[in-house]
Amino acid sequence: MEYSHKDADLVDQPVGYWTWAANKTLLAYARGRLAAIGVTQPQWWVLHQVLHAEDGATRAEVITAQQANLDVGAGGLAPDVDLLVERKLLVQDADGRLRLTDEGRALHRRAAETQRANRERVHADVSDEEYLIALKVLQRMIHNAGGDVSRP
Repeated sequence: MEYSHKDADLVDQPVGYWTWAANKTLLAYARGRLAAIGVTQPQWWVLHQVLHAEDGATRAEVITAQQANLDVGAGGLAPDVDLLVERKLLVQDADGRLRLTDEGRALHRRAAETQRANRERVHADVSDEEYLIALKVLQRMIHNAGGDVSRP
């Protein structure tokens, strides 16, 4: 791979730009791959959250658990939940708990495989050691700037 600058110049590059560029590129990549199988990234989060809830999940539980994800905010997932119910990928029982339908489980499996393939592609030629170092450096920088690194 050819880098944008020589090492001596790259070290002076702003981390904010490169983290923004990485975020923008990686989100577009993952979202495009998920869209190709008929699900948005927020809908994937909802399906995943409901599948892994021991006894299903209420709308409020799903929204609360995911509200910090990429700034969807409080209630930001409500339209996605509604659409998944409309598409009969989720059902809501009399107690208000959401559960995946068979079709929802099948879509979740396809989305999970897509996410695994995305990770393999994005992590190609990046060792686990390099990845760990990159995340630890970013977490230190976030901490140094007064940010919270307590949650993934």
